[in-house]
Amino acid sequence: MIIDFHTHIFPDALAPRALESLVNNIRVHNPQTLLKRNTLANPATDLTLADTLRKMDKNGVDISVVQPVITKPSQTVKLNEFASKIMEENKGRIVSFGGIHPQSDDWKRDIDFVCSLGLKGLKFHAEYQGFVVDAPEMLRIYDYAFSKGLIILHHAGADLGMPKPYKSSPAQFARIAKELKGGVTVAAHFGGHEQWDEVEKYIVGTDVFIDTSMGFEYYSEEQFLRIVRAHGADKVLFATDCPWSNAEQEIKALKGTPLTPEEKEMIFSANAKKLLKI
Repeated sequence: MIIDFHTHIFPDALAPRALESLVNNIRVHNPQTLLKRNTLANPATDLTLADTLRKMDKNGVDISVVQPVITKPSQTVKLNEFASKIMEENKGRIVSFGGIHPQSDDWKRDIDFVCSLGLKGLKFHAEYQGFVVDAPEMLRIYDYAFSKGLIILHHAGADLGMPKPYKSSPAQFARIAKELKGGVTVAAHFGGHEQWDEVEKYIVGTDVFIDTSMGFEYYSEEQFLRIVRAHGADKVLFATDCPWSNAEQEIKALKGTPLTPEEKEMIFSANAKKLLKI
C-alpha cells in the first residue's frame, strides 16, 4: 500500500485560479527554480479531486491525505466542510485534515468544528498564514488540538512561492516537540525544505515526524538515507505535496534506495496507517 500523506485538492470552481496564483508566486520569488524543476512549471494535477484520483490510479497511490490551508478566517467553515465532504464521498481513497486560521476570533471553536467533521488533523502554513511556528500563542493552539486527538502537519522551511526570511526552522520544530508532549507533529518537506543540514542537527532524535514531500528532486539520496537511519524510519511518512512533486517519480526513487523492505513499508504506509488509525 502507498499513502501520500501530503496532497492538495481545491473545489472545482477555485482550482484553476488557485493553481495559476501559486505558480505565479513561484515565478515571482524563485524564477530560476521554476525553470529547473519540471513539476513546478507543470504541476502533477490541476488541483481538482477528479484529476487527483486519476493520477492516484495511474501512479499506484492507494490513499491521499488532503491538507487544506486556511489563508483567512472567513474560509474556515467552507474549506473544512469541503475537506470533510470529499473524504466521506471517497472513503478508502481520500483522508482529509482540516485547518484553522491562527488569527481567528475563536480558535477553540474552530478546532472543535474540525473535530465535529471527523477530520484527522490540522494543516498549518506559517508563510501563508503569517505566524511564527513556535510563538507562545501558537503553542496554546497546538496543545488544545493535541488534547482533541488531532495530528498537526506544518509546512516546514523554504516556500518557493514566498519571500525570505521564512517563519519556520528545524530548531523551532524541535522546541515545539520539547515543550509539548503527547501529540503528533509532522514537519513537511523532510523537516524543512532547503534546511536539511539543520534537520540533521535539530530534528533527528526528537519525536517530530517528517514527510518526504517535494523530496528526491531536491535533497540527495545520501542525505535522505543518513536522516532516515539516524531519525528512524518509523518517524518518516511518504508524501509528495501533490501537485508540486510527481508521485510516480517519488515512488520510484524511494523504492530504489537501499532501505530494507521493512523500512520502505513503514515509510510508504505503515506509519501513516498507525497515525491515521486506518
